Amino acid sequence: MFLGGVITEYLSWPWVFYINIPIALVALLATGPLMPAAPARRGSVDVLGALTVTLGLGAAVYAIVRAPEVGWGSAQTWLVLAAAVALLGAFVAIQARRREPLMRLSVFRTPDLAAANLTQTLLGGAWFPMWFFLNLYPQQVLGYSAFPSGAAAADDRPHHDRHDRPGAQGHRTVRPQGHDRHRAGLLAAGMVWLAFIRPDGSFAADVLPAGLVAALGMSLAFISSLGTAISSARPEEGGLASGIVNTSYQVGSALGLAAMTAVAAANGSGRLGDLPALTDGFSAAFIGAAGIALAGALLAAVTLRTRGTGHAEPAEIRS
Repeated sequence: MFLGGVITEYLSWPWVFYINIPIALVALLATGPLMPAAPARRGSVDVLGALTVTLGLGAAVYAIVRAPEVGWGSAQTWLVLAAAVALLGAFVAIQARRREPLMRLSVFRTPDLAAANLTQTLLGGAWFPMWFFLNLYPQQVLGYSAFPSGAAAADDRPHHDRHDRPGAQGHRTVRPQGHDRHRAGLLAAGMVWLAFIRPDGSFAADVLPAGLVAALGMSLAFISSLGTAISSARPEEGGLASGIVNTSYQVGSALGLAAMTAVAAANGSGRLGDLPALTDGFSAAFIGAAGIALAGALLAAVTLRTRGTGHAEPAEIRS
């Protein structure tokens, strides 16, 4: 987030996408020499499954992103949504029939795994919109440029992101924390607080305190539900569980951002230069994101157990 402000300020905004190309190339070149060798085994790659799920999820996000512009009742919106449903249905059918599927469907019968993934989807759907609009408010209302806006956001961004790739912290044991999982309500409270931003506000009064509350709630809720998802799976399926939970979080982030952008636009965020209208639009998005976070808190409270019940021992994650 911080480097995004630097790049936007001193290069141009398209470079926030271009910068990923050399990073990806370095990672690709380093994979062979640095990754530990694994014994070879015969198998097949589920190319058709990967294509259908990728295209299906992409179509769903595209339909929601474009809906505010072309209309929720337009033929384009409903046709693309129908295509998304058809592609995702085809993915499920492929997984049910393949001997070596991309995703074993019965994995969701593991206690807590499905609920933890849905919780992660809702957390992503609340969290990404919050940070998106928390960057727009300082720039479009308070008058910050991209660089100080990114620096300000870095001040109260939590450190949960370093945990969102299982194994990033070396060899560790993930234990779901039953008393933490209800703290998504704290995230919702922080977002409701952010909804009180003012056209003549300030970062110190309107952004920082509420952002810190939301960050604390997100850290507690995110790591808890992530730990529950990973520890619920069989040890040999830790990679599958981590892939599913990461996909759930990213898809929830994209869908939540698309939906809250539509909410903000419907409440005035499209009127650049009109500070009260912009503030109203951003406030509406914060309220909407708070509702998503509250749904995640209620889901966790009702469905997630105090302990991972898939196995006697929690899953170990090795990098």
